[in-house]
Amino acid sequence: MSLRITPLTDPAHGPHGRRLAWLASHADSIPAGTAFLRLSDGGQEHLAELDLHVHPAERRRGVGSRLLDTAVATARGNARRRVVAQAKAGSPGDHFLAARGFRKVLALRYTRLPLADLDTAILTEIIERPHPVYRLMSWQGTVPDDLAQTFAASRRAMDDMPMDDSDRGIVTWDVDRVRAAAKAVEQRGDHLHTVVAIDTSNGSIAGFTELVVPGNGAGDGQHYGTAVLPEHRGHGLGRWMKAESIRRASRDYPDLGGLLTDTADSNTHMREINDGLGYTPTHTAHQHQLDL
Repeated sequence: MSLRITPLTDPAHGPHGRRLAWLASHADSIPAGTAFLRLSDGGQEHLAELDLHVHPAERRRGVGSRLLDTAVATARGNARRRVVAQAKAGSPGDHFLAARGFRKVLALRYTRLPLADLDTAILTEIIERPHPVYRLMSWQGTVPDDLAQTFAASRRAMDDMPMDDSDRGIVTWDVDRVRAAAKAVEQRGDHLHTVVAIDTSNGSIAGFTELVVPGNGAGDGQHYGTAVLPEHRGHGLGRWMKAESIRRASRDYPDLGGLLTDTADSNTHMREINDGLGYTPTHTAHQHQLDL
């Protein structure tokens, strides 16, 4: 089989990382597969994130191996020590990664909340429950200037989330980085919604939850993360913020079908929050890691 691997120009470059891309095709230019490799900085300089897909008709013909070899060589050339990739549990990709020397380091539980079945009574009860010293605030798109610094500081709430054996590093967040992340969502035409819990004693952000809604307001939204700073845990802020995020999405986007989220199997606290809010499992994915 004559196979050509062609580097592509990928537009997903930003100030805090870049993405490389390759197309596998036959001599007659028929596409057979693609690979994307994200190289980030700010605490993840050791990491390369791989996204590899082979057309079902082209599997077991060496396409995936050729793309993988190209991506791994590029990761080494960029001084990366780990390549990570994700695949649905039991899928051909799951088996492919295991057979190519990757080891499973994390199990992710994917769940969905159908908004048509939303229990608004439970949601209202959670939102209206008093939380002394705290208040909720929200915004769409980029963080307001007066909250930018404390929002960037609150991102460390994600640093100790359960990740099992995954070597994700600790991302360094500053104001420029949070603004760049919001801009990336805007540039692809989607809507970023953030709900935060503010400590009224000093005006700082104690926790946050982010939700991305498709640009047309239909289909499913995707939760990007919910976290509370260690010194503010134990007050139910995570459930409170997420309930408010759900309420706003249901109210502002009547054509939205549901909300998606993924949680590490070992993150029992967040799993309990999601279960209590009505999220139901859809599938499990495995994160695999190759040590270079």
